[in-house]
Amino acid sequence: MADTVSDALVERLAVWGVRRIYGYPGDGINGVIGALDRARDKIDFIEPRHEEAGAFMACGHAKFSGEVGMCLATSGPGAVHLVNGLYDAKGDHQPVVAIVGQKPRAALGSDFQQEIDLVSLFKDVANEYVQMVSTPSQMRHVIDRAFRTALSRRAPTCVIIPQDVQEAADEKPAHKHGTVHSGPGYSAPRIVPTNEDLRRAAEVLNVGKKIAILIGAGADDAAEEVIQVADKLAAGVAKALLGKHVLPDDLPYVTGGIGFLGTRPSYQLMQNCDTLLMIGSTFPYAEFLPEEGKARGVQIDIDARMLSLRYPMEVNLVGDSAATLRALLPLLEQKTDRSFRDEVESDVRKWWETLEKRAHQDADPINPQLVFYELSPRLPDSAMLACDTGSTVHWYSRELKIRKGMRAAHSGNLASMGAAIPYAVAAKFAHPDRPALCFVGDGAMQMNGINELITVARYWKRWSDPRFIVFVMNNRDLNMVTWEQRILAGDRKFEASQDLPDFPYSTYAQSLGLGGCLLDNPGNVVTAIEQALAAEKPFVVDVLCDPEVPPLPPHVSGQQVINYLKAIAKGDPDGMRMVRASIKQLFA
Repeated sequence: MADTVSDALVERLAVWGVRRIYGYPGDGINGVIGALDRARDKIDFIEPRHEEAGAFMACGHAKFSGEVGMCLATSGPGAVHLVNGLYDAKGDHQPVVAIVGQKPRAALGSDFQQEIDLVSLFKDVANEYVQMVSTPSQMRHVIDRAFRTALSRRAPTCVIIPQDVQEAADEKPAHKHGTVHSGPGYSAPRIVPTNEDLRRAAEVLNVGKKIAILIGAGADDAAEEVIQVADKLAAGVAKALLGKHVLPDDLPYVTGGIGFLGTRPSYQLMQNCDTLLMIGSTFPYAEFLPEEGKARGVQIDIDARMLSLRYPMEVNLVGDSAATLRALLPLLEQKTDRSFRDEVESDVRKWWETLEKRAHQDADPINPQLVFYELSPRLPDSAMLACDTGSTVHWYSRELKIRKGMRAAHSGNLASMGAAIPYAVAAKFAHPDRPALCFVGDGAMQMNGINELITVARYWKRWSDPRFIVFVMNNRDLNMVTWEQRILAGDRKFEASQDLPDFPYSTYAQSLGLGGCLLDNPGNVVTAIEQALAAEKPFVVDVLCDPEVPPLPPHVSGQQVINYLKAIAKGDPDGMRMVRASIKQLFA
């Protein structure tokens, strides 16, 4: 038996397959830190610069590996800092377990230093399971249940351990009434809808003449099945942002992203279809889906709570995407009329031509679209991609062509700034032999990306493939919010809230012993990309890009045009540059 509860905890984590924890120390978690030190051959402790980044790394680990992500923090402020990253895991349905320290039991309720009611703090973000270990013999079943819940519910869970419990002698539960004797282990079930429901779904899809498919992260393990269904139904396929990597963009009927970050072909696909098949997606924006009543609907999701939530579906199928599609395929009739598919493919071809023209429009100094356009054909085959929230995600979503075998991650439902570099760090620890690239605006970079470059500098020599490339889209502006102020609110840019101080990102990277270059000439875009990809250590490309290149939505509404004109009329400080850049993009 282990010496202390903390030793028993670490042993149990190892039994559950944990090999890495992202955490930050403090006196409230000292007992666990000591046990991790004693078991360093079993579990690797990775220290980010901030607990929030540690929680993002745990979520990133789950996204890139499919395993449970682990994070750890001390009591009080350390615990508070975890919350944002755990909400990211909750929003994107990722299994993460957080271990959090607490003040000694005897001090609880006394307003002790750094005392916070942690169960209340975590009860929303870890609503599926949050528990404080109040006695040594309880630890085993709390850990088992936290892991099993995280895996089965695909959600973050939290285990809180007071200091004195961490340091107490380990105890097995006694064989008597009122004790719990749990065991580790979990295997995911294979869930398939009933034959009757599958037949109903097939009837709807077989009657449809213009079928649109929308896939999300829930289709991650169903790429081949989606391709087979799309071919049989002569359908076009749009991708929600979290499903970007599920299908490669070189398939001629894949229309790309959907929504404000989406493409014109995806918008047309949804507006023109008579049948919608949604697979593993919780895409939230109704205005980019068919108008209610104009299309029949079938939805597949493992979580029944998400069915018929975004669009009133005629048939709702609870099941694993791949298994459900495999069961559905024999019931589908081969479409002989391919005219709708031909229209979709024509729209996609024209769209890529449009993006090429837009990418080559002049800007001051760099058109951000050009960077993604030139990077796409040069991406390594096994690249792992992470993109931050901001205007950068517009270009990432539309311009970057994903190929088969690549992985990608973004803070989707929470849309938090600051996740990309922690995601990429976790990706490299999970797959040290694969290159990682992250795309970060200067706002997110200044928020926490700069700090996590220190983490990269500390650990990168452990990675067998040293390629870790950060593209900083540096426009000295909180650019997405600036455009939201203009287009959604009809307000001018508010410089006091939007302007960012300049910072030498590549020079800073070099000061850490990393590589870097400043990209301020459009003629050097390809050279900078090739230099970064050839570097034998992590590399930062500081892209001086034009904030006035508009992230045009796939469909511009009349109200958006009115708001745009209002922003100009109110004396937007960059109004003339904005108009010139917009005209160039619209004519392209």
